[in-house]
Amino acid sequence: MSYFQRLGDMNYMAEEAEMVDFVDEMDGGAADGVEDVEANEYDLLTKATDTSSGQARNGQDIQGIPWERLNITREKYRLTRLEQYKNYENIPLSGEAVDKECKQMEKGGYYYEFFHNTRSVKPTILHFQLRNLVWATSKHDVYLVSNYSVMHWSSISGNLSEVINFAGHVAPSEKHAGSLLEGFTQTQISTIAVKDNFLVAGGFQGELTCKVISTFASCNAAGLSCADVKHERLDKQGVSFCTRTTYDDNAITNAIEIYDGMRGGIKFMASNNDCGLREYDLETFQLLNHFRFPWPVNHTSMSPDCRLMTVVGDNLDGLLVDSQSGKTVSTVEGHSDYSFASAWHPDGRVFATGNQDKTCRVWDIRKLSSPTVILKGNLGAVRSIRFSSDGQFMFVAEPADFVHVYSTRDDYRKRQEIDFFGEISGVALSPDDESLSIGIWDRTYASLLQYNKRHKYGYLDSYL
Repeated sequence: MSYFQRLGDMNYMAEEAEMVDFVDEMDGGAADGVEDVEANEYDLLTKATDTSSGQARNGQDIQGIPWERLNITREKYRLTRLEQYKNYENIPLSGEAVDKECKQMEKGGYYYEFFHNTRSVKPTILHFQLRNLVWATSKHDVYLVSNYSVMHWSSISGNLSEVINFAGHVAPSEKHAGSLLEGFTQTQISTIAVKDNFLVAGGFQGELTCKVISTFASCNAAGLSCADVKHERLDKQGVSFCTRTTYDDNAITNAIEIYDGMRGGIKFMASNNDCGLREYDLETFQLLNHFRFPWPVNHTSMSPDCRLMTVVGDNLDGLLVDSQSGKTVSTVEGHSDYSFASAWHPDGRVFATGNQDKTCRVWDIRKLSSPTVILKGNLGAVRSIRFSSDGQFMFVAEPADFVHVYSTRDDYRKRQEIDFFGEISGVALSPDDESLSIGIWDRTYASLLQYNKRHKYGYLDSYL
């Protein structure tokens, strides 16, 4: 996305793609119904309450939406959303062409089941095309962006904590070559990545901020809340490193990926709107590589053996790139719009790309002439893709309302459709694949959805 296009489109999500407030439109359409809703009734409709798996089994809406009090059914509102949701396209009619050519894979899979919806967590989205704003480091630890802050949610303690507040001044507490000791003020966070003990946040002006985190995971592993050990914090105070990748007008950081390097150590890549892809060492915070492309890079993912990278951006084609030289090894053709997502299967032979043409395409490096399968979304672009660590599932998130879980064992022919209402800020899978977290941004029903992996055995929810 170009800088000038970005300026013109910043309000797109709020104007076109945002899920409208239920109370505003449920009584006769538009905002007319609010006048007929008394104050106490409005409070009942919008009161923030969590939803447990037990309540959901008893028929309660997983988001706490009181359909019985509204003048529309969930089913009817779903049809309205499917008809009226406007998918953003850089290439006009790219989604319509796909709708005519592709069919949805059959539903019927049931791999993850609803566990909890947390309304006290308020995920937000700053740019409508960038949705990698939720990450999990364990089944119980989730990191997300909420306004100017990166927050941590512990499902064990029920504690929501602020990790970094970018509204004010953020400066590094350590000295590293290339670090901006003066730091940043009022950084607008466009994307984050969290893995193991590292958090990297990217900003609209090319900012990169790195922080070492370990307190939260350690607390949870010990069965303690963070408040129990706040006097013995285990992570490093402040942030470790700040830098600005570029002063170009097209400076936005579109995506970050953290990974284990080929020769050891932890690295991260920053995909940038200035057509650059930069690799850093996360232990020394030094720039290792800077590769340049003919168009803005929207997303990059590293293969499991760290030899190849998928690079997608403001171009119809995706690239396979040598991770050491930065040279293009192969090009994949088939999408009809710009791509903003990619991911590798853990076997290292298969990768997927997600596009604004409403498709996720799966490719095999042994035959790149055409995708092995084309998977179509319901209403919008594919903004996030994740493979489970065991390779059994692929998770595909649309911009709103739907996350699809495909079975790789069934050659992607069977899927579970996770269905809700609201813009998706990100999807995160725990390292052990046991928990799926979905960030929902909405004026009234913002929350964090948690799904747990189903097993042949099961346990009833219990509280001691």
